[in-house]
Amino acid sequence: MLILGLDPGSLHTGYGLVERHGSSLLPVEAGRFSCPQALALPERLAHLAGRLQELLARRPPDLAVLETPFHGMNAHSLIVLAQARGALLAVLAGRGIEIREYSPAEVKSAVTGNGRAGKDQVARMVRLLLAARGEGWASDATDALAVAICCAQRLRLDRLADPKPER
Repeated sequence: MLILGLDPGSLHTGYGLVERHGSSLLPVEAGRFSCPQALALPERLAHLAGRLQELLARRPPDLAVLETPFHGMNAHSLIVLAQARGALLAVLAGRGIEIREYSPAEVKSAVTGNGRAGKDQVARMVRLLLAARGEGWASDATDALAVAICCAQRLRLDRLADPKPER
């Protein structure tokens, strides 16, 4: 099963594709979509959606997963993040891809065992879990891989608790 993790942002959006074979996880691809800062927000959102479309055309995932927004952000940042998430969700839903969401604490707990772990600890555990110690992933990509790992670890239990019809 190919799982796409996304870490949305209006300037930089991280993505990470993880292949799950039984209990083993393999990194397939990771990176980030960066938008030119000079673009207005609507153009950045269009750029972001276009880059996701390109990725999905190259490597269509079985499902996609995002973190739920962190509620402690300031109002303006939260609105901009919500718009970036909306652009991504619209592309995914338009392609009929199953979408899952987890809170930041759930992701950190699944990856590190500690729901309050720092970014460095999450990045270190992502590299260990994916046996990719030498990878030079941007923090956005590492966060996206962490979300994908969380989903891979929880998916079977989540589907038992809340079954959705197969597509």
